[in-house]
Amino acid sequence: MTPEQIIKTIVVRRGPDDFLFVLVPGDRVISWPKLRSHLDVNRLSMPDADDAFRVTGYERGTITPFGSTTPWPVLADVRVSGEVSIGGGAHGTSITVQSTDLISALGADTADVTDPV
Repeated sequence: MTPEQIIKTIVVRRGPDDFLFVLVPGDRVISWPKLRSHLDVNRLSMPDADDAFRVTGYERGTITPFGSTTPWPVLADVRVSGEVSIGGGAHGTSITVQSTDLISALGADTADVTDPV
């Protein structure tokens, strides 16, 4: 797999007990201005490790939208395409799938919300 095919799952806080998953290609980072604009919010943050575990059931480095303790909304960057690999909920575990199937299975929205590393 190339870096752009390895999908990072980032947990983002919109407000108190209001989170979402953002799927980011491995060669990109979240563009906070783009993400705020897309979500029509003025402020976003990333939860600390304890909060991320509390709201997903996964520790950092293993977070995936699949099987999360709460089914938070999912937003995939538009560059998530082709065959991709996404974390499977445990260290060293991943799922390889076509991006269209991933986005469909998660009911994910898509938008341009990243910048190059």
